Amino acid sequence: MKYLSQCFLAKIILLALASSFVSCYDPSPLQDYCVAVPENNGVFVNGEFCKDPKLVTSDDFFASGLNIPGNTNNRLGSFVNPANIPGLNTLGVGIARIDFAPGGQIPPHIHPRASEIILVIKGKLLVGFVSSNDYNYTLFSKILYPGDVFVHPIGLVQFHANIGKTNAVAIGAVGSQNPGYISVGDAVFGSKPPIDPKILAKAFALDINIVRCLRKVFSPQDDIVND
Repeated sequence: MKYLSQCFLAKIILLALASSFVSCYDPSPLQDYCVAVPENNGVFVNGEFCKDPKLVTSDDFFASGLNIPGNTNNRLGSFVNPANIPGLNTLGVGIARIDFAPGGQIPPHIHPRASEIILVIKGKLLVGFVSSNDYNYTLFSKILYPGDVFVHPIGLVQFHANIGKTNAVAIGAVGSQNPGYISVGDAVFGSKPPIDPKILAKAFALDINIVRCLRKVFSPQDDIVND
């Protein structure tokens, strides 16, 4: 009986260790920091080129400018301004200011390497994400006002939209220094080279001519695959 209990305990420990490995997306650094520098100006440490620790200053962990509005004069009516901080390298975090014109949006997209938490500073945002097929593609959505916070799980389709009549501002923080960004529309209808429109027409139950029109919107410079 004692042997069985020890085996059970060992299995629990192994499962816990395995779970901790799986849940880590950015590798844990092997030093206090690794301030990013150009390739020919640093020392190769832990898979990254790092500034000599003796030359690191407080400015390497500092950035300003998130108080400055971004230019939202574009098709989507939004602008993302990530904080460029050399000292973020290998630390597994990132932060950005997001500006929205009235009606502006960050369209449905995926961050393949990080979860995101969004804090509304100004305005009125509709945000949400869609679960995987394991949970029946359920939409989780909320209208946010200044001071409200919403979390988007890693790897799920998410969106942010300004549904107010004034400009909106939010702060987005992610659990990776490079979360990745995959816009659903750009990836599907703007890939290079393009996906055969017959495949997309069938996948999305669309007329093939509508697929071609969408292709022109998302990748106007590319030729369309012939039928």
